[in-house]
Amino acid sequence: MTSWWFLLLTAVVVAIVVVAIAWIMTTATRLDRLHIRYEKAWQALDAALARRAVVARSIAAVFVQADERTESAPATASPYGKANQLAILSARAERADRDQREDAENALSAALSQVRPEWLTPQLAAELADAEARVLIARRFHNDAVGDIVTLRSRRPVRWLRLAGTAPNPRHFEIAERELSPQFDSAAPRASARVVLLDDSNRVLLMRGTDPQGSGEFFWFTVGGGVEPGETLRDAALREVREETGHQLAPDDLLGPLWKRTEVFTFNGSVMRSEEEFFVARTPAFTLSADGLTDLENTVVHDYKWCTPPDMESFVRAGEKVYPEDLPRLVDEAVAVADGAAVTATPRRIF
Repeated sequence: MTSWWFLLLTAVVVAIVVVAIAWIMTTATRLDRLHIRYEKAWQALDAALARRAVVARSIAAVFVQADERTESAPATASPYGKANQLAILSARAERADRDQREDAENALSAALSQVRPEWLTPQLAAELADAEARVLIARRFHNDAVGDIVTLRSRRPVRWLRLAGTAPNPRHFEIAERELSPQFDSAAPRASARVVLLDDSNRVLLMRGTDPQGSGEFFWFTVGGGVEPGETLRDAALREVREETGHQLAPDDLLGPLWKRTEVFTFNGSVMRSEEEFFVARTPAFTLSADGLTDLENTVVHDYKWCTPPDMESFVRAGEKVYPEDLPRLVDEAVAVADGAAVTATPRRIF
């Protein structure tokens, strides 16, 4: 009898130890993943803030050029008196250490809030609206990641066992979240389906185009377009592939959507706010047919190419933008999904 109780007690103790070890390992792994998520969120926020500073410098340069063309420029009623301030604050924000970054970015936000839309060209106004939107979204993702880490690290077992090690607690990034530029709010959201078409060599099909009313600069973009009334996102993706390439995909060929993003831009003289979601599909390389393109699309699309990430990076070095900007770094993820990796239930936001 004593032996039976001893065995039972031993089994209970072993079970408790096993459960405790499993919990410790699971929690430590979760903490590690949360910290990785936090670091990626900070990198995205840092990139969004850097882009806003670049746009602010561009605005300052436009103001200076306007000032040079104007003999008298009253600072209180025009942008001219704000040029130096924007240039100084954008440079200060870019150079600020992490501890001083919030103050520097808040000062730049205050200066940008004084910029009136009518002072800017539609293109520059759209770039500012897009930069502000990216900062807003990236900051929220960053602070969500910080909140999840702080919540988990505040639990008593995590503190007692020091599962977080000696790493300092991450901090929320608090800057004034002002209203977005009127160009962003006034542009009606346009749901769009885009497709990352991969061939058997893991190259992505990209179109090369220009804005009919733009500066003539070339840019590269994935196949896709707006969702028409009565269509689902998947229906729109299949239709856009067929119309823009002449290639027919089956519904099951589309995997995802994998990513989503919001992009504000000017196109053909109008400011647009595109709410995009990206599917992935694998197909043998094929030659495109332009038979399904509209007249407007024929003026936009000049070329196409099956591209590797180094190809995309070479386009950027040559001054031709690639949309989405993160695409060279996202190809590996798209390839993994095309090769059978699981797709998350909710599309991940990209920039």
